[in-house]
Amino acid sequence: MEKENIAVGLDIGTTKIVAMIGKKNEYGKLEILGVGKSKSLGVARGVVNNITQTIQSIQQAIQEAENNSGYKIKDVVVGIAGQHIRSIQHTDYISRNNPEEVIGGNDIQLLIDQVNKLAMLPGEEIIHVLPQEFKIDGQSEIKEPIGMYGGRLESSFHVVVGQASSIRNVGRCIQSSGIELSGLTLEPLASADAVLSQEEKEAGVALIDIGGGTTDLAIFKDGIIRHTAVIPFGGNVITDDIKEGCSIIEKQAELLKVKFGSAWPGENKDNEIVSIPGLRGREPKEISLKNLSKIIHARVVEIIDQVFTEVKAYGHEDPRKKLIAGIVLTGGGAQLKHIKQLVEYITGMDTRIGYPNEHLAGNSDEEISSPLYATAVGLVMNSIENKTQSAVRMDAIEPPKAPVYRAPVVIEVPENEVEEEVRNTNEKQNSTVNRIQRNFFDRYVDKIKDFLDNAE
Repeated sequence: MEKENIAVGLDIGTTKIVAMIGKKNEYGKLEILGVGKSKSLGVARGVVNNITQTIQSIQQAIQEAENNSGYKIKDVVVGIAGQHIRSIQHTDYISRNNPEEVIGGNDIQLLIDQVNKLAMLPGEEIIHVLPQEFKIDGQSEIKEPIGMYGGRLESSFHVVVGQASSIRNVGRCIQSSGIELSGLTLEPLASADAVLSQEEKEAGVALIDIGGGTTDLAIFKDGIIRHTAVIPFGGNVITDDIKEGCSIIEKQAELLKVKFGSAWPGENKDNEIVSIPGLRGREPKEISLKNLSKIIHARVVEIIDQVFTEVKAYGHEDPRKKLIAGIVLTGGGAQLKHIKQLVEYITGMDTRIGYPNEHLAGNSDEEISSPLYATAVGLVMNSIENKTQSAVRMDAIEPPKAPVYRAPVVIEVPENEVEEEVRNTNEKQNSTVNRIQRNFFDRYVDKIKDFLDNAE
């Protein structure tokens, strides 16, 4: 019987940690077997800042996913994000020894390995080397060089770089949680896999993933990744602004944002008011929804402006680089009311909300189809591509076997031989014990001598 290819993705976010177990069904769609979710403690703006708390949060999410699915998780593909992530464009080439042979996968791997040896800033590490267009003997715009002839193979690369210590801290948290790390993926790339269609990637599209601590950007054109960026602002700064502006606690600010928040202040009337219970018997606090929307609007405009600066830096205004499919919003922040209209107003680009349901099986839970889970779904898809066997059924794990009782075999030995053997064994044991004791006492005496010598 063929083994099931069970894949596991782990999204370590600033506000939540999600462990997701899935497999491909017979129609090639992703069937989610179990999801575990826990509050993310010890992560700020996508970077681990408390190892112990992060380990506890990961273990909680893993435990919940295992209980929901009936599978035991062995390893995971983890999403990496955070303000330390940056990307560079790089061009490199190799000269082939025999141009009469067709170009194969080994040649491309050689070129990628060469790029992996690039000198980075101190403390930085290459996470992804993503080939873009190839050039063979001066012939440009080649997307698939395998099978072609040529002496000089050249390619432009999109290189994603991150802080080595941050990446190692994530790895440490995973291993300390009792599971292995099978792969690292940049979170905006995982989200893109989950919510973008191939047509959008061909036409040109900007994916904006608004998370709790960071806003991730991935730009595709002609089916190729062109630009990535991580902006160190997300939904949490909106919550902080509401907390400060309305003088309420964080929990209440988050609830206000989710239930009544809107990115478009003109929608609320002046007399729309929500009452919030006071702390410890204090008077309830009345908050105008118009003021709430103004606070949210100001911060969302700032986030979108920063993202749009990155889109313009890619060269969107150049007619050849124009993003025809516009913008796709995903992540928890994409659920904010009227954010689609605000993004269209600021950027002048077509915008839609990205749901991961295109790749999910028809019977999937509605909650998993939320933009909130886009990254986790993308990580599971990435794990499936890697053909990892990341989890096994609980009932397939064999319990430890009980020891089998075997009757002792009696062999008769002449009595004088037994006495001789016992005497020899005792002598050996005595000599070994004596040697260990002698060595110990010799060392101990030497220590005392040294101490006395130094004391003098």
